[in-house]
Amino acid sequence: MDAVDSNSPPAAPANPAGLVEHFFRHETGRLHGALLRLVGVHNLALAEDVAQEAMLRALRTWSMGGIPPNPSAWITQVAMNLARDALRHGRMAAGKEPALITHFERTPALPAFAWTAENEIRDDALRLMFVCCHPSIAPDAQVILALKVLCGFGTAEIARAFLSSEAAIEKQLTRTKRRLRDAGLAFELPEGEDLTPRLNGVLATLYQLFNEGYKASSGERLLREELCQEAIRLTSLLVAHPAGHTPRAHALLALMLLTAARFPSRLDEQGALLRLHDQDRTRWDQALIERGLVQLAAAAAGDELSEYHLQAGIAAIHCTAKDFGATDWALILRHYDELCRLQPSPIVALNRAVAVAHAEGPRAGLEALAAISDRGKLESHYLLHAVKGELHWLLKEERAAAESFRRALQLAHVGPEQAYLARLVERTTAGG
Repeated sequence: MDAVDSNSPPAAPANPAGLVEHFFRHETGRLHGALLRLVGVHNLALAEDVAQEAMLRALRTWSMGGIPPNPSAWITQVAMNLARDALRHGRMAAGKEPALITHFERTPALPAFAWTAENEIRDDALRLMFVCCHPSIAPDAQVILALKVLCGFGTAEIARAFLSSEAAIEKQLTRTKRRLRDAGLAFELPEGEDLTPRLNGVLATLYQLFNEGYKASSGERLLREELCQEAIRLTSLLVAHPAGHTPRAHALLALMLLTAARFPSRLDEQGALLRLHDQDRTRWDQALIERGLVQLAAAAAGDELSEYHLQAGIAAIHCTAKDFGATDWALILRHYDELCRLQPSPIVALNRAVAVAHAEGPRAGLEALAAISDRGKLESHYLLHAVKGELHWLLKEERAAAESFRRALQLAHVGPEQAYLARLVERTTAGG
């Protein structure tokens, strides 16, 4: 994670496919920002189509003729020309995104990128997040729109993040884009106090961006550090700006830093998942832990207590425990109790059940799982069944454990998690 602290510019991938993926995942916001200044926010769908077509042209052209000296300027110019042509001749055909996603899933992992923090909102991605989080749009719709337009998320990724269906997310996006178009919103960043009503939506978007990097919802990589680093970069820019210098923003940055500090030991040398109790804590990034604790102290200013404060507090408990056995699970459980009161959700309740199991035993953990309201939303989430399997295993209920692990394996979408669950199924069916 040293790249998070680097002041050097991002290292561009040397191959055309990698460079195009870099644009898709990390410069979508900048490109959309430039396009929306030209075509207007009411033409958001047009800007998306144009950006996707420009990326596809870059992939084809660069693969045959090589990467140009200034790829950023090349792709921006192509996108601008396409946008002008589209405005003259009518809307472009949609449907570019599936082809891009199919290609990117087949490309190798990219190296982590380093970023340079600035002291004001000059970053197009962050500026456009504030535009997307317009007060006239529902809070969830703000985040969904920003993830789609700015962060390069596919509909399936967003659906899994919201425990929803792809069809429901598509409908939400269509309604939101129509509302933006009908309202005729200009591409203008609000200033001063007008930024405040939009801050929560921006923070929620950054939180989801980091989460997708921390635990990818699909593909062969569990950990996508480049997404986490982008979230840290943008959140660092935000807290350095007067509009983002708030306790909850500092708490979110603390959560990101404390979580990212554990990345070096999250996977073994073969890329297999390592549970918390199996991780080598000497490999945790102490510099990031210190930065995270500084941000957590800054978050303590005032009387505000947000969901980010509580989650950062839980991360701090893990990071400051000398070993797994020294973890204060009773304190973690109190944090989850407060989090369930402040922001109830099935995922929070699931994580609370894990804390209950550690603090009070696996039987109590199973009872906490059974008591989750809206549990139906979790039935298609592999983590519910993985946790159930682990608790049944601890109670020496091998048959129930094997059944839960099999169900979890059916629902898992990420390669390392599938491999880990397959080992658990084998362990339980072999009787240990």
